[in-house]
Amino acid sequence: MDYKQTLLMPKTAFPMRGNLPNKEPKMQEEWEQDKIYEKVQQRTEGRPLFVLHDGPPYANGDLHMGHALNKILKDFIVKYKSMAGFHAPYVPGWDTHGLPIEQALAKKKVNRKKMTVAEFRQKCAEYALKQVDNQRTQFKQLGVRGDWENPYITLNKDYEAAQIKVFGEMARKGYIYKGLKPVYWSPSSESALAEAEIEYQDKRSASIYVAFDVKDGKDLLNGDEQFIIWTTTPWTIPANLAISLHPDLDYAVVKVDDNKYVIAYDMLETVTQVLEWNEPEVVQTFKGRDAERIVTKHPFYDRDSLVVLGEHVTTESGTGCVHTAPGHGEDDFYVGNKYGLEVLCPVDEKGNFTDEAPGFEGQFYDSANKEITQKLEEVGALLKLEFITHSYPHDWRTKKPTIFRATNQWFASIKDFREDILSEIQRIDWYPGWGETRLFNMVRDREDWCISRQRAWGVPIPVFYGEDRTPIITEETIDHVSKLFRQHGSNIWFEWEAKDLLPEGYTSDHSPNGKFTKETDIMDVWFDSGSSHEAVLKGRPELQRPADVYLEGSDQYRGWFNSSISTAVAVTGKAPYEAIISHGFALDGQGRKMSKSVGNVVVPSKIMKQYGADILRLWVASVDYQADVRISDEIIKQTSEGYRKIRNTFRFMLGNLQDFDPSNDKVSYADLEEVDRYMLVQLQELIEKVRHAYDHYEFSTIYNNIHNFCSISLSSFYLDFAKDVLYIESENNHRRRSIQTVYHQILTALVKLLSPIISHTADEVWQYIPGTVAESVQLTDMPQPEQFEGQEELKQKWDRFMDIRDDILKALEEARAEKVIGKSLEANIQVVPNDAETKELLNSIEHLQQLLIVSGLEIQESNPEAKQYDHVSVRVEKHPGEKCERCWVSSETVGEDEKHPELCSRCAEVVKEHYADLV
Repeated sequence: MDYKQTLLMPKTAFPMRGNLPNKEPKMQEEWEQDKIYEKVQQRTEGRPLFVLHDGPPYANGDLHMGHALNKILKDFIVKYKSMAGFHAPYVPGWDTHGLPIEQALAKKKVNRKKMTVAEFRQKCAEYALKQVDNQRTQFKQLGVRGDWENPYITLNKDYEAAQIKVFGEMARKGYIYKGLKPVYWSPSSESALAEAEIEYQDKRSASIYVAFDVKDGKDLLNGDEQFIIWTTTPWTIPANLAISLHPDLDYAVVKVDDNKYVIAYDMLETVTQVLEWNEPEVVQTFKGRDAERIVTKHPFYDRDSLVVLGEHVTTESGTGCVHTAPGHGEDDFYVGNKYGLEVLCPVDEKGNFTDEAPGFEGQFYDSANKEITQKLEEVGALLKLEFITHSYPHDWRTKKPTIFRATNQWFASIKDFREDILSEIQRIDWYPGWGETRLFNMVRDREDWCISRQRAWGVPIPVFYGEDRTPIITEETIDHVSKLFRQHGSNIWFEWEAKDLLPEGYTSDHSPNGKFTKETDIMDVWFDSGSSHEAVLKGRPELQRPADVYLEGSDQYRGWFNSSISTAVAVTGKAPYEAIISHGFALDGQGRKMSKSVGNVVVPSKIMKQYGADILRLWVASVDYQADVRISDEIIKQTSEGYRKIRNTFRFMLGNLQDFDPSNDKVSYADLEEVDRYMLVQLQELIEKVRHAYDHYEFSTIYNNIHNFCSISLSSFYLDFAKDVLYIESENNHRRRSIQTVYHQILTALVKLLSPIISHTADEVWQYIPGTVAESVQLTDMPQPEQFEGQEELKQKWDRFMDIRDDILKALEEARAEKVIGKSLEANIQVVPNDAETKELLNSIEHLQQLLIVSGLEIQESNPEAKQYDHVSVRVEKHPGEKCERCWVSSETVGEDEKHPELCSRCAEVVKEHYADLV
């Protein structure tokens, strides 16, 4: 006889296979049609505001894995906060100005020379907005919830107007100035760069030692000596105007053959080795300060090179005598300024020598290295030439080397309010903690921020010039330009004449004839994004300044974190954020940087097409994102296995809730079976751990705890033994309803806890949970951990039982290996407790054999054949009874019932009482 019809087997329409790549796009469409973002905002209105301010990604190209990591992490936080008692709007943004867009148009054969600046800028804007649309679509595919139809975009009129206000306020406070200084200059971009736009790569350079003849020894030297300098930039020798010594260092005149050289005394051994001197003799020593203003001759130009003093000189490398070109180095500039030296910069914006470097005019600076060293050799000044590979600054956009080049630029004087920034850095919260030190050190060592760029695509620097070339920046002109930009956009700066951009009837002492010109440089794009606290946090009514959190990649300590706090403290005196979270970079499975040339790039869209966005989201939750993270096909497959475990757990519980109506069938806590109460207590512990981890942005802790709960507490224990109750007992059996009550609470809690992480799957499961009212789990609140009477004693008791269970499972596994039994239901076991406490505990638990999934269990005082384990001794034997055809338990009662001889007495009773008509 077939008794399958009498079993209450799991039934659910919730599919086993996720089929995420096909299902997720439809869910995303539904979210958009149902306006889920707006509904979440309406539901949480009036709660405390939580603002995560989106650092704007650059609007160029498809999303890479760093984008996915970043936006998914943000989505975890925002979705959690909106379910955890906060009102958490999310306004995404885009950074849309800058060189890469100009370069992209050049690649598309846009001929900039055949159009006006304004026309070219319009092309840039059109391109940027197309990129915004493309990236917006891809961000939505990740399942990221936000106000996608109303993002902030740095090229928008309102944004540009607010940025002008920030610039104007900084100028009003005296923080903005124009000056001639050496700055990082990119010949490949033909523009100045800020420190934040520099990255270091290895470069092969010539390393030269050069002798400068003494012209006037100032009563310290005889005049027949030579100072030796060392440099890895031979191309800067034409700009040499001085040699710097440290005032407190000891210097030596060293006789080598017929020559006398001046170097730092501490460098004698090193220089002797490099220059291969034979028996050098120190004939004189003096302090650096004693040699101040000694005059030497430039090696191949008819001009002097002055000996000056500088604290920047060290003996870490070189000779202790530092080649000084005020037009090509920051330290050189400051020391040259002190001595009234000219700021000579004989290199133009393309990196070519001008006529201020006779003999090398028109040559590219790097190519001229060879001719300059040949010239030095020709005049007998070159003592040594070799090549070294060293870390050298490169333009992070073009990846080409930069130079230091003195030009007239606009600067923000960070040093004027640096202490305020440092104070704010120490006040805010950092995840990870080392972020504080990193940004603190960057700001501490920063003098000025070069904010002007010699490009077309960006926000113009709103400065006018009078006839005498005096810059004009007043509150009146700034307010007027800001209003014009808000009305017309910044392109009018390039379309209108200066007089038309000024307030009506504007006059100035600097232009008595009313003739004005305007600045043609644009602002550093970091000034653009760094102004978002004014344009967005203050400018959008649903947000507030400061934001609770900024979350970006660790490269943003030199970028957006830095520019944002600089402009915000300058304007408001306060940081624009209360906490900073940074994440690492996405690397391949071997920990290498992703590169198209290496062929190891992992693209988010490919993972989503193959596995689904929820797998990618679960991967983000599984990694230690604050360090660099690895991703590969193998890693994603492992993540898929973790996902499958969670999904199968959901499906199993749903299947066993098919006939459960929480409004009628729910069992109160006091009436639950003891093991069910224990599982409910375990759930509260999980909720507490997960909520704590969310609050501290520890997402891998969430994943690991939930995965372990599903694998160990549920699948390996609770879901496993409960089958013998859920399938076998009658529908309304108290023990069955007790388990279902806890299943329902566990399932509902898990889905809510995982909703910020695997949002599509959580919403899918939500539709199948009996008794749910909200249309989406996103429109519910996180579970709160509850406290139950006597839960600590209950937990201690059952935790100890689980330890004892581990012993018994080991015994069963060993018996299986020895072929004593096959499945555990074939086993009959004798258990000898090691102590009275264990004996008492085991005797107090009902249905022990069911909990351990064996057919027979006896607690004994002793058993010589039992094997000793940590808490109990166990003997496993094959159960002597027959297997029940309905519950598969071996029982000596099988055959006792005449009508149902294939069944044990328990099953026979259930069948006769509830299924008489079926069998």
